[in-house]
Amino acid sequence: MNDSSWGAPPQAGYWGPSDQGPVQGAGPAGPAYDAHYAQQTRPMPIVPDVPEHGGDQDDDQGTARLSGPLFRDEPFHDQNPSAQPYAAVPQNPEPMPDAPQPAQSQPPPQKKSAGRDLGAAIGVGVGLGVVIVASLFVVKAVFVGVIAVAVVVGLWELTKRLEERKGIKAPLVPLAIGGAAMVVAGYARGAEGAWVAMALTALAVLVWRMTEPPEGYLKDVTAGLFAAFYVPFLATFVAMMLAADDGAWRVLVFLILTVVSDTGAYAVGWRFGKKKLAPRISPGKTREGLLGAVAFAMVAGALCMQFLIDDGTWWQGLLLGLVVAVSATLGDLGESMIKRDLGIKDMGTLLPGHGGIMDRLDSLLPTAPVVWLLLVIFVGSG
Repeated sequence: MNDSSWGAPPQAGYWGPSDQGPVQGAGPAGPAYDAHYAQQTRPMPIVPDVPEHGGDQDDDQGTARLSGPLFRDEPFHDQNPSAQPYAAVPQNPEPMPDAPQPAQSQPPPQKKSAGRDLGAAIGVGVGLGVVIVASLFVVKAVFVGVIAVAVVVGLWELTKRLEERKGIKAPLVPLAIGGAAMVVAGYARGAEGAWVAMALTALAVLVWRMTEPPEGYLKDVTAGLFAAFYVPFLATFVAMMLAADDGAWRVLVFLILTVVSDTGAYAVGWRFGKKKLAPRISPGKTREGLLGAVAFAMVAGALCMQFLIDDGTWWQGLLLGLVVAVSATLGDLGESMIKRDLGIKDMGTLLPGHGGIMDRLDSLLPTAPVVWLLLVIFVGSG
């Protein structure tokens, strides 16, 4: 046997077709190397060893990442550069010119929301109005009691929120007793009685806080003095209006103008409001709402002064309505500032749709001394 026939390279033309059969001197082509099938077999391309991590060495297992035209999603660039991959699908197919485009769904238009339960707010407001008007025209002393109760509840809400959110413990007991006494003194003795009651209430706050440790004394008594002035002292001017001969009508005008101002601001601002009035304090208030408050209050003031107040004239009502609209808005912004500092939305939850008592007194309290003073200037103290 010739040793060169084993392992020797095949002769030229070994793989080609031949009518004469296999080339002499070559080893038998077994079934795996049949010449007929060899013609139909594509040579396997050489797969280079490509490091998986882009370096010169293989990974820890000694294997290389497979690449090249062994996979159906890769074209045979080595064999035919113009050939397309098997079952290739365009990544970003262009839509057919005549194909209908899917309609883009538009979000439904958002309806403006009042932000509160409007039905509950109206119901509670009407109920409070009935109670106030009934007590106002039946017995004046009953209405003084209504003012005192509102003052005590408002003080409780304010001091409770200060303690919860800021850790400030304004003494409630001397504030509640002194606040109720302030309202009664204002009704019975006028401005002089109100000032004396205010001074005694402040003194009581200072002394009452001395029964506790000195830590935080200054901030507690400061908050107490602020609460005494903000709630009962300003409310005392309503009692002072009531003390006049036509006091019931004066208080009614004061309430009507404040409510109409708030209603005008809400209605116009909700419907037409676009420009923010004080976005850092109260984002819901708009300049258009302020104009609505002024317009509504001036019209209501002219009517009230002309028909409800003795010796009153319509032009006085226009001025009164303008001032009420401004003071009511400032009062609302003032309480919004307090709530912003405390990080709360409402002072309480006593009145559904409104919040707490303080959330209803916010525009009434600073408006009371303004109306009292203008009525005294226009028609006297009565």
